[in-house]
Amino acid sequence: MRPPGAQLARFSQLCTGCGDCLRACSEAIIIRQKGPSGSAVPLVDFSRGPCTFCGACAEACETGALRTDAVPEWPWKATIKKGCLSLQGVSCRACEDACEPHAITFRLLIGGRAQPDVDQNQCIGCGECASVCPTGVIAFELPEASEKECS
Repeated sequence: MRPPGAQLARFSQLCTGCGDCLRACSEAIIIRQKGPSGSAVPLVDFSRGPCTFCGACAEACETGALRTDAVPEWPWKATIKKGCLSLQGVSCRACEDACEPHAITFRLLIGGRAQPDVDQNQCIGCGECASVCPTGVIAFELPEASEKECS
C-alpha cells in the first residue's frame, strides 16, 4: 500500500525512493521496503498507527509520485480476516471502538461469537482499526472499481 496521494499507475516510474515522505510523516507510518527492482519504495504500515491524511507526505514529494490533490481519494478499504478473536468466541471489539467513522459493526452469532462487518461506504481506510487489532487480521484492499482505474 503506497502512501496517500500515490499515483498508482505511475508510482514506480516517479518515485525515486528518496525518503522525503517518510521524514514528513508525523505519524511515522511510512516505511521503506525493497521493491521488485531492488530499490527502496515507501509503503504504509498501519501496525504503527493510523493515517490522519494530513498530506505532509505528498507535500514533501518533489517527483510527483505523491500528489496533494489526490490525498482525499484514498481508495483502500478495511477487510477483516478469519483470525478475528470475535469469530473465535473471544470478546473483542477493539476495531469497532477505534473506528471513528463507525464503519465496523458486529453481528451476534450463536455460541457467543460475533461477526465483524465493515461498511465499505463508511470506511475511509485510515488504518485506526488495524493499529489496535491484537491479532493483526485487518487488511486493506482496493475496491474492484479502483483496481481497474489504477491499472
